[in-house]
Amino acid sequence: MNETRRVLIAADKFKGSLTAVQVAERVTAGLRRVVPGLEVEALPVADGGDGTVDAAVAAGFERREVRVAGPLGQEVTAAFALRGDTAVVEMAEASGLQRLPAGVFAPLIASTYGSGEVLRAALDAGARTIVFGVGGSATTDGGAGMLSALGARFLDEDGEPVPPGGGGLAELARADLSGLDPRLSSVELVLASDVDNPLTGPKGAPAVYGPQKGASPDDVETLDAALAHFAKALEAAVGPRAAEYAAAPGAGAAGGIGYGALLLGARFRPGIEVMLDVLGFAPALERADLVITGEGSLDEQTLHGKAPAGVAAAARAAGKDVVAVCGRLALPEEALLRAGIGRAYPLTSVEPDVAKCIADAGPILERVAVQIAEDHLV
Repeated sequence: MNETRRVLIAADKFKGSLTAVQVAERVTAGLRRVVPGLEVEALPVADGGDGTVDAAVAAGFERREVRVAGPLGQEVTAAFALRGDTAVVEMAEASGLQRLPAGVFAPLIASTYGSGEVLRAALDAGARTIVFGVGGSATTDGGAGMLSALGARFLDEDGEPVPPGGGGLAELARADLSGLDPRLSSVELVLASDVDNPLTGPKGAPAVYGPQKGASPDDVETLDAALAHFAKALEAAVGPRAAEYAAAPGAGAAGGIGYGALLLGARFRPGIEVMLDVLGFAPALERADLVITGEGSLDEQTLHGKAPAGVAAAARAAGKDVVAVCGRLALPEEALLRAGIGRAYPLTSVEPDVAKCIADAGPILERVAVQIAEDHLV
């Protein structure tokens, strides 16, 4: 009989179906249907994208809410998480695609101003370390909006502020960072992202991610030129480091907000690594015999810094068995094994109808967890 009796559930959300917290609840319920007294620890995880604040709150951080500007300037309520003097800020809360009206894209004018306002609120709350999770953005403004909210000025030939969004940066004549919030110089800012693209060029933010935000080929060209111009103007303002940051890994994250964060002195780290540290994953892993990770779709992208790959790598290094749950499985067994995942359990293994899997993900996931318990716990 397998002696495994302590299970750690460290899974990300099933996007559009279940939050990371709900995934953990459903898996726990399914496991306990087979092993009623099973010791289960749930540690919902995220990789810096949407769901990052929720994961921090589930791990014991306090949820704080603040009214800020959305990507088109409309007021929205954005949350950040705080524990002691550490804050977790998720740019998608203020400037994410989910903040745009349904069916509306605004690749040229969407701004990260609200993300800067959330960072300012974290400073006001006494944060000395800020984990800045970036992903899921509606924006491609190089972080210009965020920097403006924190005191920078971006002016046109007439000395007027340039219009919001990446498109407006084409009119930039002078960048002035002298008014940046002085508290930023004494804060540890960590840029948490699973994206290592530079700011511009064929692998840059506009070319790679612009189309997902509604950018046409012409828009991509416009945005790429505007961001290159932005970096040049910043070089005149702050010197050669502006050009170095533009080429650095992570500068292109979330429409180039990574670039703005690097200008603020942020240190770039893979999002899942940062989040596992912040959430207290290492001690939880030590207590576990079996780790269950997962996300909505286990695919090629998973292997490039997504949450399940990070969890599996850490668990494998600690000699723990790992299995994964998912809605959709698009990886061969060899790729899973290389990533440290012994076996994956998609919802389609118990319900072949994909539409049903999406609509009834919770109950189906419980049935999948029953299968895991039967395979690994009895």
